[in-house]
Amino acid sequence: MPASETASHRRLKILALVWAQANGFAIAAPEVRVPRSGYRADVAAYAPPRRDRAEARTAIFECKQARADLLKDAHAEMETRTRLAELAERRRALEELLAMHRPDLRRGEALWPEFDAWDFSGLEHRSYRRVLDELETVQRRVLHGTKFSKLFRYRCADYLYLVVEENIFAEAEIPAGWGLLVRADDELRLARAPTNLGATAAQRTALLESIAVTATRAAHRAAGVVLPSAEVPEVDDDEEVRDAG
Repeated sequence: MPASETASHRRLKILALVWAQANGFAIAAPEVRVPRSGYRADVAAYAPPRRDRAEARTAIFECKQARADLLKDAHAEMETRTRLAELAERRRALEELLAMHRPDLRRGEALWPEFDAWDFSGLEHRSYRRVLDELETVQRRVLHGTKFSKLFRYRCADYLYLVVEENIFAEAEIPAGWGLLVRADDELRLARAPTNLGATAAQRTALLESIAVTATRAAHRAAGVVLPSAEVPEVDDDEEVRDAG
C-alpha cells in the first residue's frame, strides 16, 4: 500500500478486504488498476462461480476518510462537461469583446488584423480572470474528478462500493448506483446496497487478471524476488473504456 496514505485510509482498505472475503469475494487485492479505465481501485475483488450461481461476480471498493476526499471524485460527468462547454463559450465571447476594446493586445504576427492572434495573458480584467479560473477548475474535474461517474457508466465491475468513515457525508452526496459501507466499531456496515451493473464476462476476466498481477507483484516484493518486468505482464489501463451504456 502507498507509504504516503494515512492510517485511517489504510484501515478502511483492510476492512474492505475483510468484508469482501466474508461476502464471497474470495479473490481480492488492494491498489488494483481497473483495466482500460485509467483508474486504480482501492480494493478490487472477484467471486468465482458457484453451484448456486453460474456467473462470477466482481466488485470495486473506493475508500474515503473525509468529506473533501469524497466530494473531489463525485462530480457528475455530464454536468461537468456541460459546464466546461459553457465556460469555453463564455471565454470566447469575452475575448471577442476584449479584442474590440483593446487593439493594443494584438500580437501583430499576421498581415491582416482579422487573422491576427491576441495576447490576454497579462490582462487584468476581473470577469475574464474569473472565467479562466473556473475553466481551469472544471477542466481538472473532467480529467480527474469524475471517477465515480465513469466507473459506474463503464460498468467496470458488477458492484461498486463506497467505503467511508461515519458522518462524513450527506445522503445526496453518495454517487448514484454505488453501495455504501460505513465503518462502525472497526467493522463495515452495509448502509446501502449497490446496483447490479451486470459487467460483461470479458470485464470480469480482465479485472481478475489485474488482481492477479497486483497480488503477484506484492508476493514478489514480500519475498524479495526481483524479476524482469516481462515476467509479470502489464495491465492495459491506458485505453479508456468505451461507453458501455
